[in-house]
Formats: sequence, C-alpha cells, structure tokens
Amino acid sequence: MLTFRRGYFLLATLLFGAEAGIAAFAHDALLRPYGGDVLATVLLYCLLRSFWAAPTVPAVWAALLLSYLIEAAQYAHLLARLGLAHSAAARLVLGSQFEWGDVLAYTLGALLVAGVERNQAARAIG
Repeated sequence: MLTFRRGYFLLATLLFGAEAGIAAFAHDALLRPYGGDVLATVLLYCLLRSFWAAPTVPAVWAALLLSYLIEAAQYAHLLARLGLAHSAAARLVLGSQFEWGDVLAYTLGALLVAGVERNQAARAIG
C-alpha cells in the first residue's frame, strides 16, 4: 500500500512552509494558536496521502487520530518526561501545552480536508 503521490507531497511541503511561517512570524491570538492547528491536521493528511495508498476517509481519520495523540502527549507532559521540554525543535513539532481549543482546531482541519476531497471527487465525476 506504499506509493508516492507527488501532488500531495508538494502540498505537504507548502503546508510545512506555511506552518513554519506561522510559528516564526504570527504572534496573534487566532492564527498562530488555532489556524496552525487546523493546518497541522491538513499537513498530516497530505503527508499520509503522499506515501500511503489509502482511501480518503481512512486517511482523514488517521491524520485526525495522530493529531489527537499529539495533543494527548501534551496533556501527559511527554516532552518533560522525555527530558525534551527545553528543546525548541521538539516543542515546535509536538507542542507543549494541552488545550481543548486545539482539539477543536484539529477536528475542523479534518472536516476541511473531507470537504475539499469530497468536492474534488464530485468535480472528477461531473
């Protein structure tokens, strides 16, 4: 079931750049904390679809579950337990603080992906 889909990989690369830009330059109360989390789930989905030949729905669920697991790791203070709490790279990738708003943002990201993919499928048929 491994494959390489260039389009999804390019989109994942662009989304990673957007995430890095948000992390580096956005210091507001909406885009950085929540917009980045919406995009994080979309990024995970695109990365999964880049290499995994799975249908849309399982891939969306996998990306959402992974997003939730990362947030659960924040709740459990995993970085501190691993001695990585002071690592900027680890905090950038895994985050550092649990928030229910992040869970909502991840869910919205998954819904966004599902809606876009459904729209693309409808266009391909029609």
